[in-house]
Amino acid sequence: MPLRVIAGSARGRKLKTVPGDTTRPILDRVKENLFNILGDWVDGSTWIDLFAGTGSVGIEALSRGARHCLFLDTSPQALRVLSENLRSVKLDARATIRREDAFHYLHRTPGPADAVELIYVAPPQYRGMWKTALGILDEQPDWVLPDGLVIAQIDPKEYEVLELRHLALMDRRTYGSTMLCFYERPGD
Repeated sequence: MPLRVIAGSARGRKLKTVPGDTTRPILDRVKENLFNILGDWVDGSTWIDLFAGTGSVGIEALSRGARHCLFLDTSPQALRVLSENLRSVKLDARATIRREDAFHYLHRTPGPADAVELIYVAPPQYRGMWKTALGILDEQPDWVLPDGLVIAQIDPKEYEVLELRHLALMDRRTYGSTMLCFYERPGD
């Protein structure tokens, strides 16, 4: 099934995928449910798309009115496809792409300008990388603005309760072989 933008300014535009099995693009119905849950909250928000791959989630956010999205990935091939996708849907002006390891990036001390409303975490499956990312974000909660969200996309078999101090699980939804876990940073 082709990857596409579901709604917003780039609605219906097809996105290229990264050849091979190094990325796992989110299914349209899962992406649609994710954005139905987020609703109007997306408009004007800022995002970090960790392990971005094709950039499908961040591009959907931009199409629906997000102000900016930072995309991180280490794969040159994925970054090429992501860059082409952003240009083809004409959303590249509101995006920043970095070839950088997500964990390395998150271990920096964030400044006030680095904080975003939403961080999307969709790492390679079955390696516990989502737990590592959530652990770092919990140790460095200033990456997420108060009342912001961290959403982890995982296989339901990977899920486990995490002991977190600054982030709190507020919801989780399962759609076949995809689970979305919503962690909030409660307001100060």
